[in-house]
Amino acid sequence: MEAEKHRGKHPRVEVEDMFLRVEKLTKRFGGLVAVNKVDLTVEQGKITAIIGPNGAGKSTFFNLISGFYPPSSGRIFFKGQDITRMRPDQVARLGIARTFQTTHLFEQATVLDNIIVGYRLRTRSGLWDAIFRTPRLKREERESREKAYEALEFVGLVDMAHRRVADISQEAKKRVAFALALATQPSLVLLDEPAGGINPEETEGLAALIRKMADNGLTICLVEHKMRMIMNLADKIMVLNHGTKIAEGTPEEIQKNPVVIEAYLGGGLDVDRHAT
Repeated sequence: MEAEKHRGKHPRVEVEDMFLRVEKLTKRFGGLVAVNKVDLTVEQGKITAIIGPNGAGKSTFFNLISGFYPPSSGRIFFKGQDITRMRPDQVARLGIARTFQTTHLFEQATVLDNIIVGYRLRTRSGLWDAIFRTPRLKREERESREKAYEALEFVGLVDMAHRRVADISQEAKKRVAFALALATQPSLVLLDEPAGGINPEETEGLAALIRKMADNGLTICLVEHKMRMIMNLADKIMVLNHGTKIAEGTPEEIQKNPVVIEAYLGGGLDVDRHAT
């Protein structure tokens, strides 16, 4: 009954004028330069993809933006605010959500409870509220459940709300990770290889979900190896190689760029070859 009540709803997304700007971002691990003076502007409401061969620095770049790694140099601005040295929880509270290559979920908990945990990041009640069951706590618990159902409806998993995460498919877990990100009420979502480990039909479904997120006002930045998906989905693509940006442009421009072709295959960026 509760699931039926929330059908047809989706998370509301706040639209902002200023968005993400990265300036000369660099990360060194000892003598290794993992990200080297990278500049990037992510436009609000658009889908920006980051591609590159294995070890190009893509996930490290995401870790810098989301606060998991402190940069060696360079600056990161989000909606005009300098977030370069912020912790991951501070970055999340500003409206940047992140998924990972490997889904990090509570396997023994239900799908719904996993999403509620994500929404609680936005609530204010503390130990005092929990001890005395204050009106604020009760209100926030009710709101958390409501928002969790909205996120599950958006990703198409309302019917799985009360199933254990351990009992659902890998593709469904990917959608749970999306819903968990949405439950934090972000304006920018960083997706790290969202289609990794799933089949072509499931990949098409996730691509449609990513497009739906953008159509509802979210800004998307994603790292992905499946080239056909990226070429059909992205508004703009940045290419990294050995930590350095070697190209940036539309999908059409990237497919024809000789530097990109050489970096990938030493002779041809074959979208079909990199489709799965």
